[in-house]
Amino acid sequence: MPTPKPEASFSLLTGNNIDAKPFKAGSVIFREGDEARELFVIKSGQVRIQIGNRTITELGTDSIFGEMALIDNEPRSATAIAATDVELVAVSEKQFLFLVSQTPYFALKVMRVLAQRLRVTTKTFG
Repeated sequence: MPTPKPEASFSLLTGNNIDAKPFKAGSVIFREGDEARELFVIKSGQVRIQIGNRTITELGTDSIFGEMALIDNEPRSATAIAATDVELVAVSEKQFLFLVSQTPYFALKVMRVLAQRLRVTTKTFG
């Protein structure tokens, strides 16, 4: 029986040779309604996701956010704020499509993140 392949890890996108963008604590990374051209992977630090003044979640190292906009080409659905000093790796739509085509487990992991967030949102706002 073949050994199952391990799931893609978002930490693979934040390796030593990858350029990371620093944001100081309190900085707005993007605002609800902004045009979206990329998703982000948190290399270090914490990011707060909020709608209006309501915090939806806080995300830490190796988490992704901003992925919805790349999938549905709609404006940002929430605001992302650096809760601490953070380093982020931006993943463009072109890079995202390449990753999905080369690593199907990457696509599955992104879908699992989306499904989990939808469940939490449904329970919260349900």
